Amino acid sequence: MTLVATLIANESRPAITDAVLAEARAVMATEHQPRILNGEIAAELLIPGEAAAAPALARRLRAAFAAEPFDVAVLPVGRHRRKRLFLADMDSTMIEQECIDELAETIGLRERVSAITERAMRGEIAFEPALRERVALLADLPLAAIEGLIRDRITLTPGALTLVRTLKAHGVHTCLVSGGFTLFAGPIAAAIGFDEAHATTLGVRDGRLTGTVEEPIVGRETKRATLIALRSRFGLDPAETLAVGDGANDLDMLAEAGLGVAFRAKPKVAAAARVQVDHGDLTALLYLQGFAASEFVTAA
Repeated sequence: MTLVATLIANESRPAITDAVLAEARAVMATEHQPRILNGEIAAELLIPGEAAAAPALARRLRAAFAAEPFDVAVLPVGRHRRKRLFLADMDSTMIEQECIDELAETIGLRERVSAITERAMRGEIAFEPALRERVALLADLPLAAIEGLIRDRITLTPGALTLVRTLKAHGVHTCLVSGGFTLFAGPIAAAIGFDEAHATTLGVRDGRLTGTVEEPIVGRETKRATLIALRSRFGLDPAETLAVGDGANDLDMLAEAGLGVAFRAKPKVAAAARVQVDHGDLTALLYLQGFAASEFVTAA
């Protein structure tokens, strides 16, 4: 078995210098020359070793560069390194906002709602009752407010379009799976280019929110079940699946995936995930699969 150590910086702050790579080779005790994936933004090193050694090696590499502005990961190199199924959380992952918090701001309740959101995403309170509590506060909000938010306030996370376009160009099935709402997830999934989307449905009557949600709520169990169902539909090995998220309701999905990535995640999620991305943008998920920047698809 061979392992690969990947170092990923943010495009706005290149940091993978020759000196860094030389130190990484020393820390990992490898004679392999680095493969440059994108200038001083991303590179990888082959390391002889068994899969069981990967977590300890990742911790060692992370400790050596704790003060540096880049992410590190150590993963096995196998025939399923490049995945065939991708599931992604929406809020604070594929987009930079929490949609329910943005809705709450339109009626002056952002602080109250965002506090509940933060506790739910940290895993301090159960996701489903927290969602119902927040949605109840939005009763009577007109649907036009959602259309305006998507147009004026929702922004895609850097790298989102390139990630999905590149994966799809390589035959990957892509699915947006969100504890948020279909009214947001549908347009956002279409804008990014996902093949399908699953989210929670809000109650609507006479063009306004009722303050209720329709069952089932897309929580952590549903996200995991969606991954398993899609994996089964396409006849994939578990190792061929990739998932990304930031909150506690993503934990089961990340654990089920062949590669689960915590993206700028809450501490509980980052601690549990196999890989953590705190500095890079969403193209980090491509570098982790061995894609070089020259292979990225940046236009539709």
